[in-house]
Amino acid sequence: MRRSSKWLLTGLLAAACVASWAKEASSIPWLDYEVFRGHIAALASDDFEGRKPGTAGEEKTVDYIRRQFAEAGLKPGHGTTFFQSVPLVEITAAPDTTLTFERTGNKRELKYAQDMVVWTKRVVPQSSIDNSPLVFVGYGIVAPEYDWNDYAAADIRGKTAVILINDPGFATGDPKLFRGRAMTYHGRWTYKFEEAARQGAAGALIIHDTEPAAYGWNVVATSWTGPQLDMASADGNAGRVAIEGWISNEAATSLFQLAGQDLTALKSAAVQRDFKAVPLDVRASVAVRNTIRRSNSSNVIGILPGSKRPDEYLIYTAHWDHFGRLQDKTGDAIANGAIDNATGVAGIITLARAFAHAAEKPERSIVFLAVTGEESGLLGSAYYADNPIYPLARTAAVINIDAMYAGGPARDIVVVGSGNSDLEDYLRKAAKQQDRVTSPEPTPEKGFYYRSDHFNFAKKGVPALYTKLGTDDRQHGRAFGQEQQEKYIAERYHQPSDQYSPDLDLSGSFQDLELMYRVGERVAAEKSWPEWYKNSEFRAVREGTDDQR
Repeated sequence: MRRSSKWLLTGLLAAACVASWAKEASSIPWLDYEVFRGHIAALASDDFEGRKPGTAGEEKTVDYIRRQFAEAGLKPGHGTTFFQSVPLVEITAAPDTTLTFERTGNKRELKYAQDMVVWTKRVVPQSSIDNSPLVFVGYGIVAPEYDWNDYAAADIRGKTAVILINDPGFATGDPKLFRGRAMTYHGRWTYKFEEAARQGAAGALIIHDTEPAAYGWNVVATSWTGPQLDMASADGNAGRVAIEGWISNEAATSLFQLAGQDLTALKSAAVQRDFKAVPLDVRASVAVRNTIRRSNSSNVIGILPGSKRPDEYLIYTAHWDHFGRLQDKTGDAIANGAIDNATGVAGIITLARAFAHAAEKPERSIVFLAVTGEESGLLGSAYYADNPIYPLARTAAVINIDAMYAGGPARDIVVVGSGNSDLEDYLRKAAKQQDRVTSPEPTPEKGFYYRSDHFNFAKKGVPALYTKLGTDDRQHGRAFGQEQQEKYIAERYHQPSDQYSPDLDLSGSFQDLELMYRVGERVAAEKSWPEWYKNSEFRAVREGTDDQR
């Protein structure tokens, strides 16, 4: 794109003007809309086979990113190579599995993918529970900071926990209960299984419900069936429960009827601080047969060395992986992941090109990190955070780009997990230059802050920024913008329909990409360090690393 086609601001001060929003516009040299689109089109094409780790699609994907990083002007980010090897294990559960609930001779049989999805994270050929007593443990949360323990009166060892998704604050809307409707990590499905294992349970079944889960049963059936990736731990994940899984809300209702219990009444009881776990007098049996395959996947890492403080780092991250070919689909079964997350990878490639060609080189080093295994549980970023190439204590910030929604320019940009760090102040200042404002996420109950790769860095104390395209569409208004994003989640998220099309309007997300550049430009140039806000749950971890700088 010719420089003459770059947008022009209608005045020198953004606060006193309104920008002329052209799709191909950017006020930053080398930040090019058509380049951005081109990378999305390539990565989301059928040639990349849905970018599933451990497949030929991975080989094409990581080689593409490596070449683009090199062409942008980055140096290899891991010694002489652009790759960090990530050991993975792939476990495929046989789809003919049946989960049976039984009470005094009465049985309910649940069908795989239709009524339930179960698996084991243990790296074994077969795992099972046999006549395991079921115990309803409410939200399955142990949180001393909230004076909450759902397991306090439960005898769960060797039994199977039946658990509600999200946390009590969501169900009640009470801002004094946990964080109100904003999900805490205790509300995430990952936490539920972790806590059940800590309590000694044999199995853990989460009751699916669309609103508190933030996605429909179709996402469960797509995301948790077929080959499942996990980290290859030394003990083969022996510490996990034998059986993990989801049951549909309809199946749960039938289960509680079998138990002579009222699920609705027990849900109401579960939001009370004095809730006690309820034995259901029902036993569960299921055996999962596994096919196991070990492999190594790759994080792709490029670095632009800092001009003055090369031993201090800013990281841009995006996950390159998606689901590949879906086994339960006929016709077009490739999950191309155009929005999720060809957009993010295209974004960091485009940013790398712009920073590498900037007239003023960044004073801190900038690392561009394309990670594997996000869709399987943030695996690549977890591996990097546990095995960092560059010290996390000397990493100033992480800016994560994941699933940049299609849509036109917006008056706002959404901060996911708002109220965490002063990176939000950096973003607010940059947004003002585009005549925009920052907004808190409209659905904090969905827990998006815990569902993408920045979370693994935040847990280690590194301030992390994660944003989404605002909902206040400049042309059509807020209701329209919200409707379009909800439509994507309902119809395309984790489905083969998440495809690239020349008709996709990505101009709004491209403006967001410019904001990501401006925030990173400031972090890379300043001597001070971004900090967590005083009330952030991650602040204490960061303060413990200050003396390592």
